[in-house]
Amino acid sequence: MALEADWLAFSRRATEAARDALKGFPELAERSRHVGRGEGGDMTLAIDGAVEDAIFAELESLGVGVCVVSEERGVVEIAGGGPLRLVIDPIDGSLNAKRRLPLYSISIAVADGDDMSSVVFGYVADLARGEEWWAEHGDGASCNGHRIQLVPDEHSLEILGVEYTRPAAIATHADALAGTDAHRLRMLGSVALALCYVASGRFDGLISLRGLRSVDVAAGQLIAREAGAVVAFPDAGYDGVSPGLDLDMRSSVLAATNEAILERLQVAAAKVRG
Repeated sequence: MALEADWLAFSRRATEAARDALKGFPELAERSRHVGRGEGGDMTLAIDGAVEDAIFAELESLGVGVCVVSEERGVVEIAGGGPLRLVIDPIDGSLNAKRRLPLYSISIAVADGDDMSSVVFGYVADLARGEEWWAEHGDGASCNGHRIQLVPDEHSLEILGVEYTRPAAIATHADALAGTDAHRLRMLGSVALALCYVASGRFDGLISLRGLRSVDVAAGQLIAREAGAVVAFPDAGYDGVSPGLDLDMRSSVLAATNEAILERLQVAAAKVRG
């Protein structure tokens, strides 16, 4: 489908601006500084605010009227607003970024409506390692300039990604995770990257142990689906209900490389919900 702006080019410029902004915080003490609480509910680190400012500067220079949903600033109209909605997480994996663990990302989604099914473009870039994923609705997904397409099969659930990894949550839901019969668990600390890992076949599945926000998943879920993965939002129901894109949205997310694995994750998710 044709997009009104070159959102891939914009996303790449925003990513470079984000990396430049992070260069101003070389030490842990600087990266750890809190500057308030963002509209998404979490404490805002100085690096979150700096990266968000850099992204907004690029967006304002673009001159396209959009309604932005961003983790830190909330809902903001750019250039008078418009029908398009931009859903941005400046740094998904802020704790990793604070500690310089190389697994944190920028996530940008463009939607022509107000729910997850209306996302028409998604972009996720690993800010530390330089990888990037993007997808356009109906036109497939790419990683580092190469098309990615999962081949459906019934292979075992060798690697399961898990997000929200507080020790108490892992302990509480250990039986549900064991019930998936996953061979190994992997925990990145960035939901956007985890969804892209499913899209790339690095993970066979992904389960979150708590409700996530629209900014965490809007881009990654499109990338996963366009690569051939299946995605579900259990807290929105299994009957085709699509979660909203506002900051109040909370739903766990499941993603899998095929339907058989998704069914196993749905059973586990039902146990997590109790």
